[in-house]
Amino acid sequence: MEALRRALWVLALLAATVGAQTTKTKNVVVIVIDGMRWQELFGGADSTLLTPRYGVTDTLGARRRWLRATAEDRRRIMMPFLWDTLAVRGAIWGAPGRGAMVRSTNGLKFSYPGYQEILAGFPDPRIDKNDFGPNPNATVFEWLAAKPAYRGRVAAVATWGVFRAIFRTPQSGVPVYAGYEPRLPEPRDDAGRELDAMYRTLPQFWGDNPLDALAVRAAHEVIRRQKPRVLFLGLGENDEWAHAGRYGEYLDAAQRADRAIGELWATMQTMKQYRDKTTFIIVADHGRGFGAEWTDHGRGVDGADRIWWAMIGPDTPALGVARAAEEIAQAQVAATVAWLLGEDYPRADPRAALPLKP
Repeated sequence: MEALRRALWVLALLAATVGAQTTKTKNVVVIVIDGMRWQELFGGADSTLLTPRYGVTDTLGARRRWLRATAEDRRRIMMPFLWDTLAVRGAIWGAPGRGAMVRSTNGLKFSYPGYQEILAGFPDPRIDKNDFGPNPNATVFEWLAAKPAYRGRVAAVATWGVFRAIFRTPQSGVPVYAGYEPRLPEPRDDAGRELDAMYRTLPQFWGDNPLDALAVRAAHEVIRRQKPRVLFLGLGENDEWAHAGRYGEYLDAAQRADRAIGELWATMQTMKQYRDKTTFIIVADHGRGFGAEWTDHGRGVDGADRIWWAMIGPDTPALGVARAAEEIAQAQVAATVAWLLGEDYPRADPRAALPLKP
């Protein structure tokens, strides 16, 4: 009997050890810069696109601002947080000449299918348009929100109103502040009322897709008030300016997104819950075409499935521009979020791709 008790104790200890979290991350922020090309991310501004054809009227001024002798310098002036902080302390995948590419695998190469792949961990061929409606699939955010450790600690903030359908609010239990109805919970303090006023009064350029700055401000409010352990932030300006063929504004939006991400990182590092215990995952939902097709993406656009992936946090080694032996899929984001938190998402949903473990 004593031998049996000892054997059961050893088995219980082994089970506890296998199930224990071995990562240091306690919080994860997933940020998507909609339609941000890998070409600019790794190479900076493209001189052939800084022309009046693509909305650049002051070409001389634009070239002084954005062009430098090397790709490294061009990308650094465009996205200094990404290249001076994240690339020094974390890793970025998807650069040409560094092994396997990062790709979306849904074949459609536009937003809703891309977000489905990112958030649920697999492509769903049923989702074939942006106005598809409520997502038939649970996301990793919904799966985490159902667990006691994350209940009330999962949230999403985005510019695009469609995210309410993507996260299938309200059945998912994930609060989504998106479009022109972010509506942070009561009671409203001065900061919340000011944010509401900004949503009401700032120009509306793209229907249910406000300026990135509003979503960023809302994300800061959600962090301040709700202290989420898992947060999604969706930024949409890059895609909107690219579709409009406005290359200068597209570069400006990338720089603003980089600044916003850097400020969010700095803010969270001042907070005890988040300092040295938070991982940022930053990706794109789809790529774009080459040359004159830089404005577009979709099933018929070559290269629009190629994206990138950046990560910084206590479990991400300082790899810089990382090499990859095998192709990386955006579908791996969902399981990576769970793995960083010590959870096994593919075990719960075998359709999900395996995590990217740096």
